[in-house]
Amino acid sequence: MTVSDGAAAGTVEAALAGLGLTLPEVVPPLASYQPAVRTGRYVYTSGQLPMVDGKLPVTGKVGAEVTPEKAKDLARTCALNALAAVKSVTGDLERIARVVKVTGFVASAADFTGQPAVVNGASELLGQVLGDKGVHARSAVGVAVLPLDAPVEVEILVELTED
Repeated sequence: MTVSDGAAAGTVEAALAGLGLTLPEVVPPLASYQPAVRTGRYVYTSGQLPMVDGKLPVTGKVGAEVTPEKAKDLARTCALNALAAVKSVTGDLERIARVVKVTGFVASAADFTGQPAVVNGASELLGQVLGDKGVHARSAVGVAVLPLDAPVEVEILVELTED
C-alpha cells in the first residue's frame, strides 16, 4: 500500500476529500447489534454492507450477476461505511493509531476464486486515507450469500491512540 498525497498532507477526512469522497452517515443496523463497539483502545465494527443513501446499489453473486471490478468498488464503499462507524464511537478519525485487521466476505458464484482482489477495494482505500496506519492483517472469505443479497461485506478492527 502506498501513502496518498492526502494522507501525507493531513487529516483522514482531508484524504477522503482528496479522493472525491465524504464520510457517509452511519448505516443503521439491520438487526439487533451496534455498527461499532469500543473496548479499551480498540474499535470493532460490525460487518458493513456497501450501502449508499440507505440502499444497496447492486445485489447478487460476484462472478455471476456482479463483476469482480464492481465488487472491488463495493468493498471500497464498505470500508468507507466502516470508517463512519468508527467515527460514530470515537468522534474523530484522527484517533486511529492503526487498522489492525480487515475481514471481507464475498458472496461468490460457485467457481469464483478472486475474493482477495475484491477485498483489495477496502484495503486500498484504508491505505490511501490512513497511510501506514492503514496497513493491516486481512482475511478474504467467499460465502454463499450475504444479508440483503449484498455482494460484499467488510468489517474492520482499529486500534486507537492513547486518550
